[in-house]
Amino acid sequence: MSASRPSCLLVLSSAEQGVSAQSFIHAFTLTNTTFTVQLAAPNGKATEYVDQDENSRRWLNDFRTKTFALPLELEKIEVSRYSCLLIPHAPGAVHDLARDRELAKIINHFIREKKPICAIGAGIAALCCARMDDNKTWSFKDYSMTSNSVFELARSPDFGSLPIVMEDFIKENGAVYSSSEPDAVHIVVDRHLITGQNESSSLIAVQNLILLCNQKQGKQSSAPR
Repeated sequence: MSASRPSCLLVLSSAEQGVSAQSFIHAFTLTNTTFTVQLAAPNGKATEYVDQDENSRRWLNDFRTKTFALPLELEKIEVSRYSCLLIPHAPGAVHDLARDRELAKIINHFIREKKPICAIGAGIAALCCARMDDNKTWSFKDYSMTSNSVFELARSPDFGSLPIVMEDFIKENGAVYSSSEPDAVHIVVDRHLITGQNESSSLIAVQNLILLCNQKQGKQSSAPR
């Protein structure tokens, strides 16, 4: 009998600023070939997919007809069931996921168990919610990572009203930040954490998540019993 497929938890923002359509499509289509994918969002609300073109609109219209297109509420997630966590590029993340207590519990479980975590572009703001036991220290202190650079964010008309600028947050909370030029493909892998600088980095970031999960499964299957 073949082994059951591992499960991937794909977390989405429910804020009106939404989730990048293209980043989500890359994230879902790639992981769905390897994992059983479960969508989750604050309060289980339907997601607004932004920056759609004709192709992504057609894909999403078909996707929404599937039963698995509706996200579960974060508080209903049995976190021990999942092998990896994925957060695509989501302009809405800074407005809801960045302070979500249920997501913080999920992320801290993944850190404790050293399970792969992948966050991309504006979705990296979701990691802000996780704190250590003292409720002060960021759970990703001392990690190396990337996110949208200030130069990338400054082009947006909403830049002045952003509650968090991730480049600043990462540096101020004890992690190590790096970036490439605006819109360049750039990812950072540190231990079990993969971050992609921007939407353009979605494909490579998710491919690295799959590789990391396969490596982890290979080590577990070859370990002496």
